[in-house]
Amino acid sequence: KDGKIYYGNPNNGFVGDMYNFSENGLGVYHKPIYGLLDQYMPGRAIDITGSDFENVLFFINNGIPAWVIINSTYKPLPDNMFETWQTGDGEISVTNKEHSVLVTGYDENYIYFNDPLGYQSHAPRQEFEDAWRQMGSQAVTVSGN
Repeated sequence: KDGKIYYGNPNNGFVGDMYNFSENGLGVYHKPIYGLLDQYMPGRAIDITGSDFENVLFFINNGIPAWVIINSTYKPLPDNMFETWQTGDGEISVTNKEHSVLVTGYDENYIYFNDPLGYQSHAPRQEFEDAWRQMGSQAVTVSGN
């Protein structure tokens, strides 16, 4: 449109082909996942996006995992790993390294998580937290009730 290529917006839904890694694609961000969580667990879904990582750990401390957007290296990415996409909602910055995991635990040195791709099960805590912030501090969880 107007000489520009437009892409889907991961803030609105899944972008790409989740069954084929050879096609261009990205994934999904917190808003659509929160919507699904609220649909299947009405009144219990909590969007903690934009909060401090300590808020994620609050839920972990209470035995409740949190789904987070991270990248597949679990540490901050250099600027050249991001590109700007035109979407119907405006420009967004994305990386093909976008990933998500379910955070299940932590200690002084590591964050522990379930990785749907099975890349790894833990990462250095500070690198993980910094990468999470770089991806917009996106997280959703549920209330314990």
